Amino acid sequence: MTDQTRWGILEVQTKNKAIKYQKDLVSRAMDQVMEMDESGITELMIQIEAEYERKYGKNKTDKVVL
Repeated sequence: MTDQTRWGILEVQTKNKAIKYQKDLVSRAMDQVMEMDESGITELMIQIEAEYERKYGKNKTDKVVL
């Protein structure tokens, strides 16, 4: 058992909670995907790819100031 008074325990616990929260989100999403048909899953994939590209892509258009 880890000494709960050690430095950094709160940060480790917070990190573990964040990881668990993300895993729970994926699990709930997969439950919904299992109920979808092929066209719904295809549309969802397109939306996920677009959101991923917007957040993490190396698009130069996002950095252009108009």
